Amino acid sequence: MRFLQHLLAALSLSLVAFGAAASPDNPQSGVDYRTLDKPQQTDSGKKVEVTEFFWYSCPHCFALEHDLVAWLKKQGDRINFKRVPVAFRDSMVPQQKLFYTLEAMGKFEELHQKLFNTIHVEKKRVDTDAEILDFVVKNGIDKQKFLDVYNSFGVQSKAKRATQLMQAYQIDGVPMLAVDGKYLTSPSVVGASIGSKPEPVLFQATFQVMDWLVKKSAQGK
Repeated sequence: MRFLQHLLAALSLSLVAFGAAASPDNPQSGVDYRTLDKPQQTDSGKKVEVTEFFWYSCPHCFALEHDLVAWLKKQGDRINFKRVPVAFRDSMVPQQKLFYTLEAMGKFEELHQKLFNTIHVEKKRVDTDAEILDFVVKNGIDKQKFLDVYNSFGVQSKAKRATQLMQAYQIDGVPMLAVDGKYLTSPSVVGASIGSKPEPVLFQATFQVMDWLVKKSAQGK
C-alpha cells in the first residue's frame, strides 16, 4: 500500500511538472508565436484586437471552442474579439456565408455551438448549400428569409473580405489566433515549440502565450 501511495505521489508530481514545462512563460517570436512582416490595420481603438480564424468542420477548432470561450470571459473589456471563417478552397465558402448570415439575422449566439455539435458530435455534414439550408430550417429559421440574406451582396462581400483577411494574415491552418494585427499563435504553433502534447496541454500553453501577447500589445497602446 505504501509503495502504491509513493507511486501515485510521484505520478502527481510528474504531471504537475509536465504541465508547467508545457506552458511557455517567456514566449519567443518565431517559436511560440509569429510576427507578421506587414502588420494589419485594426479598428479596436485603445482595446487590443483578437481575431480567431476558424472553420466549422475543423475538429481542432471545435475542441478549442470551450477553452476559447472561457478565456474570452476572463478578458473583460480589455479586448475586442472577432471571428473570421476561412476558405482555403471554394467548397468552404458556403460555411463562410452561413457564418455571416447567422450574424446578420441575429442567430449567431443561438446556433454557433449547435452547428459545431451537429458536425462533430452528431457527425452530420453541413458543407453544401443544401445541407446548410436543411440545418437552418431544422433549427427554426424561415427558409426564404435565410436564402435572401445568404445570397445577398452584403454576405457575399463579407465572405470575400474574410478570404482577403486570411491571405493578409498568411493563415496556413486553423484554428489560428491573431493579436493586435501583428502576432499569430495557435496550438500547432506552440506545439512545434514544446513538442507533441495532449490537446488540453497545448490549449493551456496557447492561452498563456495569448495572455502575454495581449499584455504586450496593451502596453503599446
